[in-house]
Order: sequence, then C-alpha cells, then structure tokens
Amino acid sequence: MATIREILDWFEAFAPVGTAMDFDNVGLLAGDKDTKITSALLALDITAEVVEEAAALGCELIISHHPVIFQPLKRLDPHSAAYLLAKYGIAAVCMHTNLDLSEAFGVNTCLAAALDVKNLRKSAVGECLFVGELPRETDMLSFAENAKAALDCKGLRYTAVKERVKTVAVASGAGGSDIFAAAAEHADVLVTGEIKHHEINAANELGVNILDAGHFKSENVVILPLKNRLADRFSDITFTISQAYDDKVNYL
Repeated sequence: MATIREILDWFEAFAPVGTAMDFDNVGLLAGDKDTKITSALLALDITAEVVEEAAALGCELIISHHPVIFQPLKRLDPHSAAYLLAKYGIAAVCMHTNLDLSEAFGVNTCLAAALDVKNLRKSAVGECLFVGELPRETDMLSFAENAKAALDCKGLRYTAVKERVKTVAVASGAGGSDIFAAAAEHADVLVTGEIKHHEINAANELGVNILDAGHFKSENVVILPLKNRLADRFSDITFTISQAYDDKVNYL
C-alpha cells in the first residue's frame, strides 16, 4: 500500500516543490507523510464541500492545485476546509506554481495539449509562460470556438486584433501580466484565465490577441490527465475526481 511520501516523491520527479514561486505554499499541507493511502480525491481547490465529499468517499487524501492553506491562519472556523481536514483526519497535498511551471507535465502543458499546441517550450522571458504553434494557421474566431469546446467553457472572452493565429502563448490561471512576454515571443494570441483591463489595452497596442477562458477552466484541464497518471503509477489506490467543486460562475 502506497504512502503519501511515495506520492510526494512521484511529484518531485517532474514538479519539485523547490521550483514553486517564493510566495507559494506547496507540498503536504495537512497530514503525515507515512499515512497509507487507499483512496484519494482530486480537485482544483479544496473547499469545505470537497472535504465533505472526500470524507463521504472514505478518502485519506485530497490532491489539489491551489493551496488549501495560503495565508497564515489566525483562527479555524469549524466550517472551513482546513478545520474539516483535521476533523476527518484527511491529508492534503497541494501542487501549485511548481505544477504550473513543470515542462514535463503540468498545468500549462495540459492547457497547450487541449488546444492542440505543438512544439511547446518554456518562454525565456516570461516566468509562467509557455509558447508553441498550432499545426496550421487559423482565424481567431475558429481558434476561440475550438478553445471553448476543448476547455468545456460556458463562455470566454477574446480579442481579434490579429485576424490569423498560429503561434500561441499559454499562461494558465492569472497569467494576464505575461502579455508583454507573449509579445516578445511574437505570439499571435495569449491564452490565460485572468487578464486585467490595462493588460487587454496593452495587448491591443502590441497586436496580440487574448483569450480569457476563466481561471477555473484554464487550470482544471490538468485534473483528468493527473488522475490518469496517478492511477497508472499507484494501481493500489483509487483516484476520484471531485464532483463537488465548481467555480459556480454562470454566463448570460
């Protein structure tokens, strides 16, 4: 029976915790490394609903992208995720920017794969940016429509200051600030999950299209491939994707 330590060692091979950005909090955030695992739940975020779901399924571990503990805790509300993890004795492994930055397998590589972006490489000028090419040049509307379907988006935002696109930059989650690096990489479009108004203005001036798929959809794309990889490596553990977590965003 595999332990949390073995799962952490497996992550270390392609997304070492030491590669996480300075502000981050990653790795084992709740629980003991020597805990033996028979069942684990995967979710982009660990919310109270996710912990209750894990408890109902009999999971000893939740694996997430976003850290369940990020800012220092000043009190534990009995309805909070951190409190419930301790209450039910469920461990939490959170792999955030180290998984974003992984060139072997990470959030950005999964986002690029979903968009059929080939020849992916990590940008030399953008810390969280990856760049690649589509198999063939296409128009921006078609690219946006394909991205909406591939990422299962209820809606997305995009610009088309450049009619044709081939070189694609991806910066999952809150990657709008990478627009300047995307321009330096001569990208035709930046795909991200959050971009601010002034960054959109800059993109328009730089002649780079943007596609904002939403933070959740731009990163949740990693969960299914991660579950499959974990299941292949740890065949004695049952891995389940959370059905309780969604960002609950609706579009009119």
